[in-house]
Amino acid sequence: MVQQLGRKGIKVPGGFATTADAYRAYLAANALNDRIARTLQHWQDHKISLHEAGSQVRAMILEGNWPKDIEADILAAYRELSRRAGTTDLPVAVRSSATAEDLAFVINNTLKVHPMALVHFDSLKDEAAKARIADLTRAFPDKTEYFIDGLARGLSQIAALAYPNPVIVRMSDFKTNEYADLLGGREFEPHEENPMIGFRGASRYYSPRYEAGFALECKAIQRLRKDLGFDNVIVMIPFCRSPAEADRVLATMAKHGLKRGKDGLQVYVMGEIPANVILAEDFARRFDGFSIGSNDLTQLTLGVDRDAEDLAALFDESDPAVLWMIESLIARAHKAQAKVGLCGQAPSNDPAFARLLVQAGIDSISVTPDSFIAVKRNVAAAEAPGPSSRGRA
Repeated sequence: MVQQLGRKGIKVPGGFATTADAYRAYLAANALNDRIARTLQHWQDHKISLHEAGSQVRAMILEGNWPKDIEADILAAYRELSRRAGTTDLPVAVRSSATAEDLAFVINNTLKVHPMALVHFDSLKDEAAKARIADLTRAFPDKTEYFIDGLARGLSQIAALAYPNPVIVRMSDFKTNEYADLLGGREFEPHEENPMIGFRGASRYYSPRYEAGFALECKAIQRLRKDLGFDNVIVMIPFCRSPAEADRVLATMAKHGLKRGKDGLQVYVMGEIPANVILAEDFARRFDGFSIGSNDLTQLTLGVDRDAEDLAALFDESDPAVLWMIESLIARAHKAQAKVGLCGQAPSNDPAFARLLVQAGIDSISVTPDSFIAVKRNVAAAEAPGPSSRGRA
């Protein structure tokens, strides 16, 4: 993959990985296998909560020491990485594979099955897909439980890492062509010429075509918050086109057990449609916060399909019209006492963009692990006194 990207002219940061064998050697060297197994058994026996089990296991791992040979290998790999970059102390971003970044990530990478194919398993026409689904769900007499249980457990990975700090989980936002690629999905998805602005996000949740699938998502979030104890999870609704649609979504969520405000549940909305900016106060009355999706907001503000190669040069998150949208949403949301964050690559690619966000009063910025260092530096520079904080030229 890296070689293929390189041949296309795409720059890929260097790095190295510690393997599963290194992890197992670390556990063995610190005699952790039995201790972790006992802790997990206590959780299985309901003697301790999942939070307590996770905290205990994390403490065990942090207290351990690397085997000398593996420590030497890691240091050697880091020194070589620094040497190639022409320095001795190269800043690096550290990430773990197999972390659940949002709900769609778990569905696509772990569950792999269209939720409606589980709801209507007995009537599936695609025999090949039905056989594969049957194999994946063989431990679950109720096929929908495969989805609910797997989704809750997948999301618990990241909720546990951040607990008790808030974790925002975006509800499903596959496009119809992406949903169709899930096992059994083609029987439930319409063909659309432009899925990017089609049957996606909030519009699916109350539709007879998908509401039963959304109900499974709601049950998974309930289990995550109530049964597993991760009440730090905040739900976020993507691609909500109007306040009236927001009302329908919130009513549908309540119908399926997720009522905003009950048991401290907060519900955010993606700020990625011009209507979210124009009617910010109306959305703020219905949601607890916004997360600006700069990709879709740019696409819809400039009228540029972000997947169209011929228009790639016109897709610019720093276009004055897009910046106006972002600044306006932050200001109007704050006036309505709602928090605002942003998710996207622009703050890492463009220091001036990060500076604008800071000056506008953004509450948080969500980034991918590989861009963390760049965003941290850009935000720090923007927050520092002096010429660098005077704004965009």
